[in-house]
Amino acid sequence: MDAVHRFLLEELDIRGALVQLGPSWAEMTAQRGYAAPVRELLGELAAVTALIGSNLKAPGRIGFQMTGHGPVSMLVMDCNEKLQLRGMARSSLSDEAPTHVTGVPALLGDGQLVLTLQGKDAETPYQSVVPLTGETVAAVFEHYLEKSEQQPARLWLTAGAESACGLFLQKLPNADVLDPDGWERIEALAATVRAEELLLPPETLLTRLFHDEKVRLYPPRPAQWHCPRDEEKVRNMLLSLGREEIESMLADAEIIAVEDEICGHEYRFGPEVLDELFPPEGRLLH
Repeated sequence: MDAVHRFLLEELDIRGALVQLGPSWAEMTAQRGYAAPVRELLGELAAVTALIGSNLKAPGRIGFQMTGHGPVSMLVMDCNEKLQLRGMARSSLSDEAPTHVTGVPALLGDGQLVLTLQGKDAETPYQSVVPLTGETVAAVFEHYLEKSEQQPARLWLTAGAESACGLFLQKLPNADVLDPDGWERIEALAATVRAEELLLPPETLLTRLFHDEKVRLYPPRPAQWHCPRDEEKVRNMLLSLGREEIESMLADAEIIAVEDEICGHEYRFGPEVLDELFPPEGRLLH
């Protein structure tokens, strides 16, 4: 679990990947109280982000943001080249919300998908914005990948409380030359996969789905939830506000509470932070 397993159907020029997130996904959503439909959408986005993030060749981060005007207003997920994931959902649904309300149109409504690619040494990130086209997260990304890479792609995604998984296939340029019917055949076989089968060991699943094909399975890429506390970063943010602003904030409330929404951390500072950030000048004795 917690890995991306890439594979290649060598004789057909079709590539794929199996994404399996377990403990990292459970840790990411622990204490968040997401309604089941929201957790499902976010988990599917996590699986896709890990999949696409596994293509990063240089240090940096790739992120996806899905926004809309429905009960789920925002989904955010990103990862770096080490497949260290972080993400969150913003929703008006409580954890007691009905589970039958599912799908992108019902939960996000009319919205957009934003891709952000930030290289480690790049001054400004690259961004791409497309409308949310599709009934599911899988359909949205199938449409996005086909438009951006000019090659057909298929995704099968599933997510629950304990895991988030995905199976990906993409037709490469030489596929029709090697076997004109190969893509349709492999697509049809993959479409038989059941949600619970996406948790199987990759060797077992790929053999079960494509038992008549030559499949090369590459070493797994480990993935993990990585969202450590960073109090120094928050202190630097408060420092940038200036002493007067901090004094005003403390006058309104005895505690300054700063929430890191994407990681789920809260930082709390009392009146003592004022002198810690802005040490008083010493007295001149002579």
